Amino acid sequence: MTPAGPSPLVEIANLTKRYGTFDAVKDLSFAVSSGEIFALLGPNGAGKTTTIRMLMGILVPTSGTARINGLDCFTDRVEVKRSVGYLPDEPLFYDYLRGSELIRFTGEMHGLSRAEIERRTATLLQQLELTDALEEFAVNYSKGMKKKLALVCAMLHDPALLILDEPTNGLDPFATRVLHEIIREKAAQGKTIFFSTHLLDQAEKLCTQIGIMTKGRLAARGTLAELRSRCSADSSLEQIFFSVATEPPTAETA
Repeated sequence: MTPAGPSPLVEIANLTKRYGTFDAVKDLSFAVSSGEIFALLGPNGAGKTTTIRMLMGILVPTSGTARINGLDCFTDRVEVKRSVGYLPDEPLFYDYLRGSELIRFTGEMHGLSRAEIERRTATLLQQLELTDALEEFAVNYSKGMKKKLALVCAMLHDPALLILDEPTNGLDPFATRVLHEIIREKAAQGKTIFFSTHLLDQAEKLCTQIGIMTKGRLAARGTLAELRSRCSADSSLEQIFFSVATEPPTAETA
């Protein structure tokens, strides 16, 4: 008998979010294992951000379940957040707190001492070129700077899972390269990365697993090699995406 593998870190089963008669997400089911870099792709309105917000307990599903580490993402959302670092597409901060104060507040919420907060963030702040802006008020930060600050806060407690919604949106090429290095480093440490993106070339370079959503459903899921079997062996992710995203979801992929 083949021994059972480890339980998935993220489990989504028949997940649906309905607004009136509109299904933003419909019967979504898939799992993500520890150590994977999973990219959720799809056109605008496909349901990616809605799915992420249900994983974070921000939205309650209409039906179905979303679990992280065996915990229900909505009813157990406080405990779930202890093992998750979340980077939203549009980070929101208290405007009249400085960057350093926001980092310290986040760290202390996770029970970290000031010395430990400084130890954990020093290198990352330098890599992201954010050190000189720490005493500036967050209200004055550019979108890219807010994204960097939110990333630092998301990683402070060394979470087992990073959920990143359009993580490079607003970042310059240098910060984007740093983020890619961080993603690879965390995955090598056994952490799990779950991110959505419109940038197909980045997903192709980074991820070990890919899910493609269209009209609220999962149209395809697998490794790049597995997805290529639907098209041709030398297909780029862009070619696969346009092929899959224009097909109506079937019972097998949805």
